Amino acid sequence: MNAFSLTPAAAEPHLHVARRSLDRLRGVPALAARYAGHGEPRTLDDVAALPPLVKDDLNVALAHLRPAAERGATWLFQSGGSTGAPKVGYAPTGFYMRGVYEQWRPLHRDDVFVNGWGAGRMWGAHFLAGAFADLSGCQVIALGSVGRDEYGDWLSFFGDREVTAFGGTPSVLRLWFAHARATGVKLPALRKVLWLGEAWHPQLDEDMAAVAPDARRWGMFGSTETWVAGTNTPQCPADVFHLLPSQLVGVDADSDGLLDFTTLDPDVLNPVLRYRTGDAGRFVTCSCGREDRALHILGRRDSVVQVRGLGLHVDDIVARAEREPGVTRAQVLITERQGRVASVDVLLLGVSDGDLPERLRRDLMSGTFTISTAFQHDPESFRVSAVDELISNGRTGKTSGFVVREEP
Repeated sequence: MNAFSLTPAAAEPHLHVARRSLDRLRGVPALAARYAGHGEPRTLDDVAALPPLVKDDLNVALAHLRPAAERGATWLFQSGGSTGAPKVGYAPTGFYMRGVYEQWRPLHRDDVFVNGWGAGRMWGAHFLAGAFADLSGCQVIALGSVGRDEYGDWLSFFGDREVTAFGGTPSVLRLWFAHARATGVKLPALRKVLWLGEAWHPQLDEDMAAVAPDARRWGMFGSTETWVAGTNTPQCPADVFHLLPSQLVGVDADSDGLLDFTTLDPDVLNPVLRYRTGDAGRFVTCSCGREDRALHILGRRDSVVQVRGLGLHVDDIVARAEREPGVTRAQVLITERQGRVASVDVLLLGVSDGDLPERLRRDLMSGTFTISTAFQHDPESFRVSAVDELISNGRTGKTSGFVVREEP
């Protein structure tokens, strides 16, 4: 049974967008049969009765529909990008940031903002943040990807320019603040840290307190398909977000709290209609004092894990490895140090071909978006190895396809 973020009075006048998305999905031959017997959604109950979409369904729909914006350019992005089909998203120029700006204003005209989201590999966050900064009228330093040997010079530049705001994924932000703290760099003008792309990490709070004691976090939540769905402020818990009025979010109590998203923005290009990203959550009253219904994000409920701010589809990696001749079973081992992914190992059982591990490693590095991007500065931290046994749970004897090992 679904609970929704919007009340019937707030949602139903805008369900014509959901009806338009349904019409588009019905026009996709591979998906038309699933909506047979479902009428036009005119109430929240009608929306809840529709079958949910998942990643592969939406990719099929987008490949057939080829959306186009009515005004400006049509931007095409992808994320996830494992050896299976990536998650695809279309957006018009502006990336729907006008609606975000109406609700959430961490940046102002007198800010100097570092856009630290990666700008390449078809990920939309850097461009999305740039569109948001444009609405604020602030100064922008479009940083993008930086090697670790460049941190010192850039931090000095940030200090000289009196940077007041810094944005990026928490994994990237942790690298910057950890380096600054270790080298004694202070950023006294920094007041705001914007983040999007993965969960906030408490270690950032400690490092920020040492480097920029007046800085506070401002978060966005969303995906390549939904774009930004919610925001929070320094007064909100890091895992609680206030949803945008253009996002109808359902919580399915019968499936471990899985979330589904229906976009009600009339400019939407993706036919997001009860789309499930794999996140789970529940509705709460936020401690910040706002009276609207907020969403507490409980984490992932699928095989996608966050590796340095990007989603790695573990099941796809395992399936790819197990297609190799002689491989009886594969396992992904992620090693974390101080809460950050330090390395990823693909372990292969039953290998007789001594060249296979390195050959598979090259294939995964060149053909897997998440791996090639996450380890572009330290490719040696992604490894493929032949082993005599996989890692098992000593208590239960179970061997899973995915293991996390924490090191000090």
